[in-house]
Amino acid sequence: MEAPDAELKKELDATLHARRELGEDYEPALVESFLEKVEQRLDGAVDRRVRRQLAEQQMVVARGARSPQSADSWGERFGFGIVSLVLAVPLSAIGGGVAGLPGLLVAWVGIVGVNAVQALRHTGLPLRRPGEKSGSDWEA
Repeated sequence: MEAPDAELKKELDATLHARRELGEDYEPALVESFLEKVEQRLDGAVDRRVRRQLAEQQMVVARGARSPQSADSWGERFGFGIVSLVLAVPLSAIGGGVAGLPGLLVAWVGIVGVNAVQALRHTGLPLRRPGEKSGSDWEA
């Protein structure tokens, strides 16, 4: 099979040759036909890439490792930390204002707990012991 660029070059040459033979009246139809062929080639290339990436992800999952494209990117972790700190201010004010020091402590224990669970999730450490069955009916 020829390289896609060589095939497209042949298609373009054939389109230009047909345009010279048929004249300007057929130019829009010829251009549209050529663009449809380009679109088909692009769709095919995108489909192959998507299938390859899905196969790679399935292999990673089958091996029991986390997917390299998983949602635990640095940006997500940074954003979670920023949101956590931003929400800590009003939670501290509400907890401290309503219940004093015990309310403030409860608010911060909750904030630290949520961040600890998030950190454990991103380190790949299991939150349950291996072989322990979940109490949830939603998990397999």
